[in-house]
Amino acid sequence: MTFDLSRLDTVQLVPLTPFSSDGSKVLPDVLGSFTSWLYDAGVRVFLPGAATSEFHSLSAEEVVTCVAATRSALPDDAVVIAPIGMSVSHALSIGKGAIDAGADALLVMPPVHPYLCDAGMGDYFRALTDALPLPFLAYKKGPFPSDELLGELSRAGRLVGVKYAVNEVDAVTRFIESHRGKLGVYCGTAERFAPFFHLAGATGYTSGAGNICPRLTLAMHRALAGGDYAKAMQFLRTIRPIEDYRARSGDSYNVSMLKTAIKFRGRDFGPPRPPQRRLTPLEETEVRTLLEPILAAEAELGG
Repeated sequence: MTFDLSRLDTVQLVPLTPFSSDGSKVLPDVLGSFTSWLYDAGVRVFLPGAATSEFHSLSAEEVVTCVAATRSALPDDAVVIAPIGMSVSHALSIGKGAIDAGADALLVMPPVHPYLCDAGMGDYFRALTDALPLPFLAYKKGPFPSDELLGELSRAGRLVGVKYAVNEVDAVTRFIESHRGKLGVYCGTAERFAPFFHLAGATGYTSGAGNICPRLTLAMHRALAGGDYAKAMQFLRTIRPIEDYRARSGDSYNVSMLKTAIKFRGRDFGPPRPPQRRLTPLEETEVRTLLEPILAAEAELGG
């Protein structure tokens, strides 16, 4: 199956999922409008319904709704990657719906099952790839699937890329060198680690901060792609307060900080769903304050 991997050599944005005020309903029209705004800012790769989009709090139908709303808002030159995961039946339900909605590829989310091993993970991937005729990417966030299994799946012809979210630069360097030209490898831990993964050979990275400052993170990627690491680090220093805040208390502010920040951007995406935390009034004030210089820098880039 042919897939132009160069289309993924960019910022791969995970858009926030907008909910009604009580958190009970996904709002596809709001997501579609937001997707168009991100596209106009320069974003070309979207992962609707994925981790920062609250994948684990969404039903299969809701994930497909997010994929459909995103795809319908975008021209053909944009790439939409649909997340699939949890039980095989749940993953297949999303995958089939995402194909019907026009997804370009599928991202297998990190396994949440206990008692994991490569033998079982291999069976899991094959059950999905045998049933779903789209290119696959894997989201590696722990020991399983192992680098060895990912290589095996790549050689079988259906795995085209890996969102590598284990911050071991030597390991990812070895992995990239082993699969260069055969498998796309992307930093799965966003802006803070992207320069180091890029130096190791990664060609893109996923972003949640891009929901707030898309032009800044795209500028950072352009600097990385051009080998201007000093300039890239300057952009990172501007963006970093968002990422540092999201990483507090074991990354438990990942979603809620962005949902608060986007409100200060003039968009109400509703609350995060439990078990995501909600920010206190003091924390909301902190977020508003840290955003001021970031939004000023974004505005200088045309945002």
